[in-house]
Amino acid sequence: MTEQMKPSGIVWMGDIPRNWNIKRVKYLASLKGRIGWQGLTSDEYIDEGPYLITGIDFKDGGIDWGNCVHISEKRWAEAPDIHIKNGDLLITKDGTVGKVAVVSGLEGKASLNSGVLLVRTHEDYDKRFLFWVLQSEEFWTWFRLKNAGNSTIIHLYQGDFVEFSYTFPEIGEQQQIAAFLDNQCTKIDGIIADIEKQIEILQKYKKSLITETVTKGLDKSVPMKDSGIEWIGEIPNSWYVKRIKYVIDSIKDGTHGTFDRVDSGEYLLSAKNVFDNGIRIGDNESEISVNDYKSIVANGYPQKSDVLLCCVGTVGRCSVYEFDKPYAFQRSVSFLRPLASTDSFFLQYALQSNSTLIQEQLLINKSAQDGLYMGSVREMVIAIPDTIEEQRTISNFLNTKVKDIDELISNKDQQLEKIQQYKKSLIYEYVTGKKRVTEVN
Repeated sequence: MTEQMKPSGIVWMGDIPRNWNIKRVKYLASLKGRIGWQGLTSDEYIDEGPYLITGIDFKDGGIDWGNCVHISEKRWAEAPDIHIKNGDLLITKDGTVGKVAVVSGLEGKASLNSGVLLVRTHEDYDKRFLFWVLQSEEFWTWFRLKNAGNSTIIHLYQGDFVEFSYTFPEIGEQQQIAAFLDNQCTKIDGIIADIEKQIEILQKYKKSLITETVTKGLDKSVPMKDSGIEWIGEIPNSWYVKRIKYVIDSIKDGTHGTFDRVDSGEYLLSAKNVFDNGIRIGDNESEISVNDYKSIVANGYPQKSDVLLCCVGTVGRCSVYEFDKPYAFQRSVSFLRPLASTDSFFLQYALQSNSTLIQEQLLINKSAQDGLYMGSVREMVIAIPDTIEEQRTISNFLNTKVKDIDELISNKDQQLEKIQQYKKSLIYEYVTGKKRVTEVN
Protein backbone atom coordinates (compact mmCIF):
# COMPACT_ATOMS: atom_id res chain seq x y z
CA MET A 1 0.00 0.00 0.00
CA THR A 2 1.29 3.47 -0.91
CA GLU A 3 2.47 5.50 2.07
CA GLN A 4 0.20 8.47 2.77
CA MET A 5 2.19 11.71 2.84
CA LYS A 6 1.53 15.25 4.02
CA PRO A 7 3.25 18.59 3.39
CA SER A 8 5.99 19.25 5.93
CA GLY A 9 5.64 23.01 5.59
CA ILE A 10 9.41 23.20 5.07
CA VAL A 11 10.46 23.81 1.48
CA TRP A 12 13.66 21.72 1.44
CA MET A 13 12.00 18.84 3.27
CA GLY A 14 8.94 18.45 1.05
CA ASP A 15 6.32 15.85 1.95
CA ILE A 16 6.72 13.57 4.96
CA PRO A 17 4.79 10.49 6.14
CA ARG A 18 1.39 11.35 7.56
CA ASN A 19 2.17 9.84 10.98
CA TRP A 20 5.52 11.68 11.37
CA ASN A 21 5.84 14.90 13.36
CA ILE A 22 8.04 18.01 13.27
CA LYS A 23 9.48 19.74 16.31
CA ARG A 24 12.23 22.16 17.14
CA VAL A 25 15.30 20.84 18.93
CA LYS A 26 14.47 22.88 22.04
CA TYR A 27 11.34 20.79 22.63
CA LEU A 28 13.02 17.40 22.41
CA ALA A 29 16.55 17.85 23.77
CA SER A 30 18.63 19.82 26.23
CA LEU A 31 21.72 21.65 24.96
CA LYS A 32 24.72 22.45 27.11
CA GLY A 33 28.07 24.03 26.30
CA ARG A 34 30.99 25.66 28.06
CA ILE A 35 30.31 29.31 28.68
CA GLY A 36 33.41 30.83 27.11
CA TRP A 37 36.60 29.29 28.41
CA GLN A 38 35.99 30.31 32.05
CA GLY A 39 39.60 31.42 32.03
CA LEU A 40 40.85 28.03 30.82
CA THR A 41 44.01 28.28 28.68
CA SER A 42 46.17 25.76 26.86
CA ASP A 43 48.86 26.34 29.51
CA GLU A 44 46.63 24.35 31.88
CA TYR A 45 46.57 21.21 29.73
CA ILE A 46 48.17 18.27 31.50
CA ASP A 47 49.14 14.68 30.64
CA GLU A 48 46.65 12.99 32.98
CA GLY A 49 43.28 13.73 34.48
CA PRO A 50 39.78 14.30 33.04
CA TYR A 51 39.60 14.52 29.23
CA LEU A 52 38.88 17.84 27.52
CA ILE A 53 37.05 17.13 24.25
CA THR A 54 37.75 19.55 21.39
CA GLY A 55 36.58 19.62 17.78
CA ILE A 56 39.78 18.01 16.52
CA ASP A 57 39.09 14.92 18.63
CA PHE A 58 36.02 13.90 16.57
CA LYS A 59 36.73 10.83 14.46
CA ASP A 60 34.43 8.46 12.54
CA GLY A 61 31.35 9.45 14.54
CA GLY A 62 33.08 9.03 17.90
CA ILE A 63 35.87 10.56 19.99
CA ASP A 64 39.57 9.77 19.55
CA TRP A 65 40.54 9.57 23.22
CA GLY A 66 44.21 9.17 22.37
CA ASN A 67 44.17 12.65 20.83
CA CYS A 68 42.42 14.40 23.73
CA VAL A 69 44.20 16.71 26.12
CA HIS A 70 43.57 16.57 29.87
CA ILE A 71 42.59 19.12 32.51
CA SER A 72 42.69 19.16 36.29
CA GLU A 73 39.94 17.72 38.50
CA LYS A 74 39.26 21.27 39.70
CA ARG A 75 38.64 22.52 36.15
CA TRP A 76 36.45 19.52 35.37
CA ALA A 77 34.36 20.11 38.52
CA GLU A 78 33.67 23.76 37.58
CA ALA A 79 31.12 22.85 34.88
CA PRO A 80 28.81 19.99 36.02
CA ASP A 81 26.40 20.60 33.11
CA ILE A 82 29.01 19.38 30.64
CA HIS A 83 30.29 16.34 32.50
CA ILE A 84 30.32 13.87 29.61
CA LYS A 85 29.26 10.24 29.74
CA ASN A 86 29.04 7.36 27.29
CA GLY A 87 26.08 7.71 24.93
CA ASP A 88 26.13 11.52 24.87
CA LEU A 89 25.63 13.22 21.50
CA LEU A 90 28.10 16.00 20.66
CA ILE A 91 28.29 18.49 17.79
CA THR A 92 30.99 21.03 16.94
CA LYS A 93 29.86 24.66 16.74
CA ASP A 94 33.21 26.32 15.89
CA GLY A 95 36.08 25.49 13.55
CA THR A 96 34.86 22.66 11.33
CA VAL A 97 31.20 23.20 12.22
CA GLY A 98 28.75 20.30 12.28
CA LYS A 99 30.97 17.34 13.10
CA VAL A 100 28.91 14.88 15.13
CA ALA A 101 29.88 12.15 17.59
CA VAL A 102 28.21 9.75 20.00
CA VAL A 103 30.49 9.21 23.00
CA SER A 104 31.66 5.65 23.60
CA GLY A 105 34.69 4.00 25.18
CA LEU A 106 35.00 6.71 27.83
CA GLU A 107 36.83 5.49 30.92
CA GLY A 108 36.90 8.18 33.54
CA LYS A 109 35.79 11.80 33.41
CA ALA A 110 35.47 14.22 30.50
CA SER A 111 34.39 17.78 29.78
CA LEU A 112 34.08 20.02 26.70
CA ASN A 113 35.90 23.02 25.36
CA SER A 114 33.90 26.00 24.15
CA GLY A 115 33.69 24.78 20.55
CA VAL A 116 31.63 21.66 21.32
CA LEU A 117 27.95 21.37 22.26
CA LEU A 118 26.35 18.57 24.31
CA VAL A 119 22.91 17.39 23.09
CA ARG A 120 20.86 15.11 25.36
CA THR A 121 17.54 13.99 23.87
CA HIS A 122 14.43 13.62 26.01
CA GLU A 123 12.55 10.36 26.38
CA ASP A 124 10.87 9.20 23.14
CA TYR A 125 13.55 10.86 21.01
CA ASP A 126 16.40 8.61 19.95
CA LYS A 127 19.85 10.23 20.04
CA ARG A 128 21.22 8.06 17.22
CA PHE A 129 18.32 9.07 14.99
CA LEU A 130 19.21 12.71 15.69
CA PHE A 131 22.88 11.82 15.06
CA TRP A 132 21.93 10.84 11.48
CA VAL A 133 19.61 13.85 11.05
CA LEU A 134 22.54 16.13 11.88
CA GLN A 135 24.58 14.54 9.08
CA SER A 136 21.79 14.91 6.52
CA GLU A 137 20.78 17.64 4.09
CA GLU A 138 17.78 18.21 6.36
CA PHE A 139 20.19 19.87 8.79
CA TRP A 140 22.74 21.28 6.35
CA THR A 141 20.18 23.05 4.16
CA TRP A 142 18.80 24.74 7.27
CA PHE A 143 22.30 25.65 8.43
CA ARG A 144 23.32 27.15 5.06
CA LEU A 145 20.15 29.25 4.94
CA LYS A 146 20.67 30.36 8.53
CA ASN A 147 24.23 31.50 7.73
CA ALA A 148 23.49 33.03 4.32
CA GLY A 149 25.02 36.51 4.18
CA ASN A 150 26.98 36.07 7.39
CA SER A 151 30.70 36.68 7.69
CA THR A 152 33.28 34.19 6.48
CA ILE A 153 33.60 32.94 10.07
CA ILE A 154 30.96 30.24 10.35
CA HIS A 155 29.53 29.43 13.76
CA LEU A 156 26.66 27.24 14.98
CA TYR A 157 25.03 29.42 17.62
CA GLN A 158 23.24 27.58 20.39
CA GLY A 159 20.42 30.10 20.20
CA ASP A 160 19.92 29.25 16.53
CA PHE A 161 20.38 25.51 16.91
CA VAL A 162 17.52 25.18 19.41
CA GLU A 163 15.22 26.51 16.65
CA PHE A 164 16.26 23.83 14.15
CA SER A 165 13.21 21.74 13.21
CA TYR A 166 13.37 18.15 12.07
CA THR A 167 10.87 15.41 11.31
CA PHE A 168 10.62 12.11 13.15
CA PRO A 169 8.41 9.04 13.61
CA GLU A 170 7.56 7.33 16.87
CA ILE A 171 10.51 6.12 18.97
CA GLY A 172 10.46 2.52 17.74
CA GLU A 173 10.81 3.56 14.09
CA GLN A 174 13.47 6.13 15.01
CA GLN A 175 15.51 3.30 16.49
CA GLN A 176 14.90 1.09 13.43
CA ILE A 177 16.06 3.86 11.09
CA ALA A 178 19.13 4.60 13.22
CA ALA A 179 20.09 0.90 13.32
CA PHE A 180 19.55 0.59 9.56
CA LEU A 181 21.72 3.65 8.85
CA ASP A 182 24.37 2.44 11.31
CA ASN A 183 24.60 -0.81 9.35
CA GLN A 184 24.39 0.61 5.83
CA CYS A 185 26.71 3.55 6.40
CA THR A 186 29.31 1.31 8.05
CA LYS A 187 29.38 -0.70 4.83
CA ILE A 188 29.55 2.46 2.72
CA ASP A 189 32.32 3.89 4.90
CA GLY A 190 34.28 0.69 4.34
CA ILE A 191 33.98 1.16 0.58
CA ILE A 192 34.98 4.82 0.93
CA ALA A 193 38.02 3.86 3.02
CA ASP A 194 39.06 1.31 0.38
CA ILE A 195 38.82 3.86 -2.42
CA GLU A 196 40.70 6.47 -0.39
CA LYS A 197 43.43 3.90 0.27
CA GLN A 198 43.67 3.13 -3.46
CA ILE A 199 43.99 6.86 -4.21
CA GLU A 200 46.69 7.19 -1.54
CA ILE A 201 48.62 4.25 -3.03
CA LEU A 202 48.40 5.74 -6.53
CA GLN A 203 49.57 9.14 -5.29
CA LYS A 204 52.52 7.56 -3.46
CA TYR A 205 53.38 5.51 -6.54
CA LYS A 206 53.32 8.62 -8.72
CA LYS A 207 55.59 10.45 -6.28
CA SER A 208 58.05 7.55 -6.06
CA LEU A 209 58.05 7.12 -9.86
CA ILE A 210 58.85 10.80 -10.37
CA THR A 211 61.57 10.79 -7.70
CA GLU A 212 63.15 7.58 -8.97
CA THR A 213 63.14 8.77 -12.60
CA VAL A 214 64.54 12.28 -12.03
CA THR A 215 67.32 11.00 -9.78
CA LYS A 216 68.23 7.64 -11.40
CA GLY A 217 67.17 8.10 -15.04
CA LEU A 218 65.59 5.50 -17.31
CA ASP A 219 68.61 3.32 -18.08
CA LYS A 220 69.26 1.23 -14.97
CA SER A 221 72.43 -0.31 -16.48
CA VAL A 222 74.54 2.88 -16.53
CA PRO A 223 77.36 3.35 -13.98
CA MET A 224 76.33 5.34 -10.90
CA LYS A 225 78.06 7.71 -8.49
CA ASP A 226 77.27 9.17 -5.09
CA SER A 227 75.42 12.49 -5.40
CA GLY A 228 76.56 13.66 -1.98
CA ILE A 229 72.93 14.47 -1.16
CA GLU A 230 71.22 12.05 1.23
CA TRP A 231 67.70 12.20 -0.22
CA ILE A 232 68.97 11.94 -3.82
CA GLY A 233 71.39 9.08 -3.26
CA GLU A 234 73.26 7.72 -6.28
CA ILE A 235 72.90 9.31 -9.72
CA PRO A 236 74.18 8.31 -13.19
CA ASN A 237 77.88 9.11 -13.77
CA SER A 238 77.11 11.65 -16.49
CA TRP A 239 74.60 13.63 -14.37
CA TYR A 240 75.25 16.70 -12.21
CA VAL A 241 73.94 17.94 -8.90
CA LYS A 242 73.14 21.63 -9.29
CA ARG A 243 71.41 24.35 -7.39
CA ILE A 244 68.23 25.66 -9.03
CA LYS A 245 69.86 29.06 -9.59
CA TYR A 246 72.31 27.44 -12.05
CA VAL A 247 69.62 25.86 -14.25
CA ILE A 248 67.30 28.89 -14.54
CA ASP A 249 67.65 32.28 -16.12
CA SER A 250 65.49 34.06 -13.56
CA ILE A 251 62.86 33.68 -10.86
CA LYS A 252 60.07 36.19 -10.19
CA ASP A 253 56.82 36.22 -8.30
CA GLY A 254 53.42 37.69 -9.04
CA THR A 255 52.01 41.06 -8.13
CA HIS A 256 52.29 42.29 -4.56
CA GLY A 257 49.48 44.81 -5.04
CA THR A 258 45.85 44.62 -3.95
CA PHE A 259 43.06 45.26 -6.41
CA ASP A 260 39.31 45.66 -6.34
CA ARG A 261 37.22 42.82 -7.70
CA VAL A 262 34.75 43.59 -10.46
CA ASP A 263 31.89 41.64 -11.98
CA SER A 264 33.74 41.07 -15.25
CA GLY A 265 37.30 41.40 -16.39
CA GLU A 266 40.52 39.49 -16.74
CA TYR A 267 41.49 36.85 -14.19
CA LEU A 268 44.08 37.53 -11.54
CA LEU A 269 45.22 34.01 -10.66
CA SER A 270 46.74 32.62 -7.48
CA ALA A 271 48.29 29.45 -6.06
CA LYS A 272 44.76 28.00 -5.95
CA ASN A 273 44.86 27.81 -9.76
CA VAL A 274 48.17 25.92 -9.90
CA PHE A 275 48.11 22.13 -9.60
CA ASP A 276 50.80 19.55 -10.22
CA ASN A 277 51.01 19.17 -14.01
CA GLY A 278 48.26 21.64 -14.80
CA ILE A 279 46.88 25.16 -14.38
CA ARG A 280 43.11 25.44 -13.94
CA ILE A 281 41.45 28.65 -14.98
CA GLY A 282 37.85 29.32 -14.02
CA ASP A 283 38.10 27.99 -10.43
CA ASN A 284 39.02 29.96 -7.31
CA GLU A 285 39.85 33.08 -9.30
CA SER A 286 39.35 36.72 -8.45
CA GLU A 287 38.57 39.28 -11.12
CA ILE A 288 40.14 42.72 -11.43
CA SER A 289 39.55 45.68 -13.69
CA VAL A 290 41.06 45.68 -17.18
CA ASN A 291 43.19 48.73 -16.41
CA ASP A 292 44.65 47.10 -13.32
CA TYR A 293 45.24 43.91 -15.28
CA LYS A 294 47.17 45.72 -17.99
CA SER A 295 49.35 47.45 -15.43
CA ILE A 296 50.20 44.10 -13.80
CA VAL A 297 51.01 42.43 -17.09
CA ALA A 298 53.24 45.35 -18.00
CA ASN A 299 55.30 44.63 -14.89
CA GLY A 300 55.85 40.96 -15.69
CA TYR A 301 53.97 37.71 -16.09
CA PRO A 302 54.84 34.07 -16.78
CA GLN A 303 55.81 33.21 -20.32
CA LYS A 304 55.24 29.96 -22.15
CA SER A 305 57.54 27.19 -20.77
CA ASP A 306 58.09 28.95 -17.44
CA VAL A 307 57.68 26.67 -14.42
CA LEU A 308 55.13 27.98 -11.91
CA LEU A 309 55.74 27.08 -8.27
CA CYS A 310 53.30 27.64 -5.39
CA CYS A 311 55.22 29.37 -2.61
CA VAL A 312 52.27 30.18 -0.32
CA GLY A 313 49.25 28.03 0.51
CA THR A 314 49.67 24.57 -1.00
CA VAL A 315 53.42 24.93 -1.09
CA GLY A 316 55.34 22.93 -3.68
CA ARG A 317 52.67 22.38 -6.31
CA CYS A 318 54.10 23.25 -9.70
CA SER A 319 53.32 23.14 -13.39
CA VAL A 320 54.72 24.28 -16.73
CA TYR A 321 52.98 27.38 -18.08
CA GLU A 322 51.72 26.41 -21.54
CA PHE A 323 49.44 29.33 -22.42
CA ASP A 324 50.19 31.77 -25.23
CA LYS A 325 48.06 34.38 -23.47
CA PRO A 326 49.61 36.26 -20.54
CA TYR A 327 47.76 35.64 -17.28
CA ALA A 328 48.62 37.70 -14.24
CA PHE A 329 49.32 35.96 -10.91
CA GLN A 330 49.39 37.02 -7.30
CA ARG A 331 52.60 36.86 -5.26
CA SER A 332 51.77 33.37 -3.96
CA VAL A 333 53.19 31.97 -7.24
CA SER A 334 56.80 32.19 -8.45
CA PHE A 335 57.83 31.91 -12.11
CA LEU A 336 61.04 30.03 -12.85
CA ARG A 337 62.39 30.67 -16.37
CA PRO A 338 64.70 27.75 -17.35
CA LEU A 339 67.93 28.24 -19.27
CA ALA A 340 67.99 27.01 -22.87
CA SER A 341 69.91 23.95 -21.60
CA THR A 342 67.15 23.04 -19.10
CA ASP A 343 63.94 21.26 -20.09
CA SER A 344 60.91 22.88 -18.42
CA PHE A 345 59.10 19.63 -17.74
CA PHE A 346 62.20 18.00 -16.27
CA LEU A 347 62.55 20.97 -13.91
CA GLN A 348 58.87 20.67 -12.98
CA TYR A 349 59.28 16.99 -12.08
CA ALA A 350 62.54 17.66 -10.24
CA LEU A 351 60.73 20.23 -8.09
CA GLN A 352 57.91 17.77 -7.42
CA SER A 353 60.46 15.22 -6.21
CA ASN A 354 62.06 17.82 -3.97
CA SER A 355 59.43 17.62 -1.21
CA THR A 356 61.96 16.71 1.49
CA LEU A 357 63.97 19.86 0.90
CA ILE A 358 60.84 21.98 0.54
CA GLN A 359 59.61 20.79 3.94
CA GLU A 360 63.02 21.56 5.48
CA GLN A 361 62.85 25.08 4.07
CA LEU A 362 59.36 25.55 5.51
CA LEU A 363 60.64 24.58 8.95
CA ILE A 364 63.56 27.00 8.59
CA ASN A 365 61.28 29.82 7.44
CA LYS A 366 58.47 29.00 9.89
CA SER A 367 56.14 31.96 10.35
CA ALA A 368 52.44 32.65 10.82
CA GLN A 369 51.91 31.36 7.28
CA ASP A 370 54.01 28.63 5.71
CA GLY A 371 55.80 29.89 2.63
CA LEU A 372 58.86 29.47 0.45
CA TYR A 373 61.14 32.41 -0.23
CA MET A 374 62.46 32.80 -3.75
CA GLY A 375 65.95 32.86 -2.29
CA SER A 376 65.33 29.42 -0.77
CA VAL A 377 64.07 28.09 -4.09
CA ARG A 378 67.22 29.30 -5.83
CA GLU A 379 69.40 27.35 -3.38
CA MET A 380 67.56 24.03 -3.74
CA VAL A 381 69.52 21.25 -5.38
CA ILE A 382 68.39 18.83 -8.08
CA ALA A 383 70.04 16.00 -10.01
CA ILE A 384 70.04 16.73 -13.74
CA PRO A 385 71.33 14.96 -16.89
CA ASP A 386 74.15 16.69 -18.76
CA THR A 387 72.15 16.90 -22.03
CA ILE A 388 68.74 18.43 -22.68
CA GLU A 389 67.97 15.49 -24.95
CA GLU A 390 68.10 13.07 -22.00
CA GLN A 391 66.11 15.51 -19.88
CA ARG A 392 63.39 15.56 -22.56
CA THR A 393 63.39 11.78 -22.89
CA ILE A 394 62.76 11.53 -19.15
CA SER A 395 60.11 14.25 -19.09
CA ASN A 396 58.29 12.73 -22.09
CA PHE A 397 58.28 9.37 -20.31
CA LEU A 398 56.93 10.96 -17.13
CA ASN A 399 54.34 13.03 -19.01
CA THR A 400 52.85 9.80 -20.35
CA LYS A 401 53.09 7.80 -17.13
CA VAL A 402 51.86 10.60 -14.87
CA LYS A 403 48.92 11.26 -17.19
CA ASP A 404 47.92 7.58 -16.95
CA ILE A 405 48.21 7.61 -13.14
CA ASP A 406 46.29 10.89 -12.89
CA GLU A 407 43.49 9.40 -14.99
CA LEU A 408 43.30 6.44 -12.61
CA ILE A 409 43.21 8.83 -9.64
CA SER A 410 40.53 10.91 -11.36
CA ASN A 411 38.41 7.80 -11.91
CA LYS A 412 38.81 6.87 -8.26
CA ASP A 413 37.89 10.43 -7.23
CA GLN A 414 34.71 10.15 -9.31
CA GLN A 415 33.88 6.81 -7.69
CA LEU A 416 34.47 8.39 -4.29
CA GLU A 417 32.22 11.34 -5.09
CA LYS A 418 29.42 9.03 -6.28
CA ILE A 419 29.52 6.81 -3.21
CA GLN A 420 29.64 9.85 -0.92
CA GLN A 421 26.64 11.35 -2.73
CA TYR A 422 24.83 8.01 -2.40
CA LYS A 423 25.50 8.01 1.34
CA LYS A 424 24.15 11.57 1.68
CA SER A 425 21.00 10.77 -0.27
CA LEU A 426 20.47 7.52 1.68
CA ILE A 427 20.64 9.35 5.01
CA TYR A 428 18.34 12.14 3.82
CA GLU A 429 15.72 9.79 2.37
CA TYR A 430 15.42 7.71 5.54
CA VAL A 431 15.51 10.52 8.12
CA THR A 432 12.78 12.39 6.24
CA GLY A 433 10.59 9.33 5.60
CA LYS A 434 10.97 9.36 1.81
CA LYS A 435 11.99 5.73 2.25
CA ARG A 436 10.98 3.47 5.12
CA VAL A 437 13.01 0.76 6.80
CA THR A 438 10.08 -1.64 6.35
CA GLU A 439 10.58 -1.35 2.57
CA VAL A 440 13.90 -3.19 2.79
CA ASN A 441 13.03 -5.78 5.44
